Amino acid sequence: MMPHHASPPTLFIADLHLSAQRPQISQLFINFLHGAARQAEALYILGDLFEYWIGDDAPPAEHEHVLKKLRETAESGTAIYIMHGNRDFLLGDAFASATATQIIQDPTLIDLYGTPTLLMHGDTLCSDDTDYQKVRSTVRNPQWQQQFLSHTPAQRAALAAGYRDDSRKKTQSTENEIMDANPQAVVEAMQRHNATRLIHGHTHRPAIHDLQLKNGTAQRIVLGDWYKKGSVLICDAQGARLDDVE
Repeated sequence: MMPHHASPPTLFIADLHLSAQRPQISQLFINFLHGAARQAEALYILGDLFEYWIGDDAPPAEHEHVLKKLRETAESGTAIYIMHGNRDFLLGDAFASATATQIIQDPTLIDLYGTPTLLMHGDTLCSDDTDYQKVRSTVRNPQWQQQFLSHTPAQRAALAAGYRDDSRKKTQSTENEIMDANPQAVVEAMQRHNATRLIHGHTHRPAIHDLQLKNGTAQRIVLGDWYKKGSVLICDAQGARLDDVE
């Protein structure tokens, strides 16, 4: 139990990849929203909340309960911020309005208990994976998105399934190092924003790394995924720690 005088923490999660294939993870997230998230000052979801999102006009039926619980948690007093990931970059204003959440830019700099902290999904840091970066710049193009959204929901779902298959094959044949954050890209991003802490997801390699920047020591925190169990970063005035959500 938290001592009652402690101020509520700020929580960070990413890479839940919620889908009909893993209903137990959706349930775990709903339990998390009912419990830990309601005790927090804010919850940041740094990308890939959903395995895919084909547009606000076609929310999958299996996520109805999740959207409702997000709204209830936000209305209970926890500020919820959501960043686009590489799977759910089409989350838009209608989603934010339905869930009473706020969509934030990638990257976003916040003051976290006095520490300038840069928040990212993390995929732009994987600069060695040039094929992926080309695909990313295509799908983030407003014209591409407009064209994609002009298809029927059924056509979009089929296209999204095809993209996911391609991505899976590509991931299996790409070296792990290439798909990880490039150390130089990390340093450059942090120095560009004068941040001494970076929090990101995407690589599914939860860890807290200490590093050296021009202006002193810094910290990079990588969030875990929610494939087999949940993972949360708990931050308060005392510091930051990664924990399991079970």
